[in-house]
Amino acid sequence: MDRAYHKWFSAAVNKEMELLVFGYAGATVLFFPTRGARFYDYENWGVLDKLHDKINSGQLQIFCVDSIDKESFYCKDKSPQEKIERHLQYENYILKEVVPFINKKNPKSYKIVAGCSMGAFHAVNIALRHPKLFNKVVVMSGRYDLTKQMGDFKDLFDGYFNDTIYYNSPNQFLYNLSDNKIINAIKKIDITIAIGENDSFLENNKHFSQILNQKQIYHNFIIWKQEAHKPPFWRDMVYLYF
Repeated sequence: MDRAYHKWFSAAVNKEMELLVFGYAGATVLFFPTRGARFYDYENWGVLDKLHDKINSGQLQIFCVDSIDKESFYCKDKSPQEKIERHLQYENYILKEVVPFINKKNPKSYKIVAGCSMGAFHAVNIALRHPKLFNKVVVMSGRYDLTKQMGDFKDLFDGYFNDTIYYNSPNQFLYNLSDNKIINAIKKIDITIAIGENDSFLENNKHFSQILNQKQIYHNFIIWKQEAHKPPFWRDMVYLYF
């Protein structure tokens, strides 16, 4: 399987950032890591092994990016405002550095954005905020509102709320979205949402699906058996949905 490692200093986040590219052609997948995970973990967990044939045959090219969640949403030493500001720097890294890198490597490709767990939040958030950049979204075991406690997963902003957090809370800003141009752009995206029946985020996913239905945004919403919030399930999900 074609595999390439890349690293460069990112002006957006003011540090060196790393990523892995698997494959040489086909639809491109911008793949966000899980909470606290790294750019190499999907490879280590065998998730990409399920895509071996599609990657080798030139159907898919996977871009596994790194995360700075430990410096933003999960940084205990930062205030909520500092957390969301650091996240926006990360979004700029993706938009201004990674997306152009993908376009240079594979011009005019069909573009998929995906993620598991916290990576699913990143995928949905960036796709809804910038819908013209992506053709397809595949999200697995995600949460789409970081301001709500869900099971043992707490509100990541400790009750603090402002406009910036609102516009990075997909369940909230999509619910109130009335701009038909943006809604129509989102409608053009092929959206697949997968979640386990025992996952702490199930109700949040159901709410997200309900909002999409209210906006008449077609999507696939699949509930898996068990919690399904682990690599063995994600391996099967990527095989089915990528």
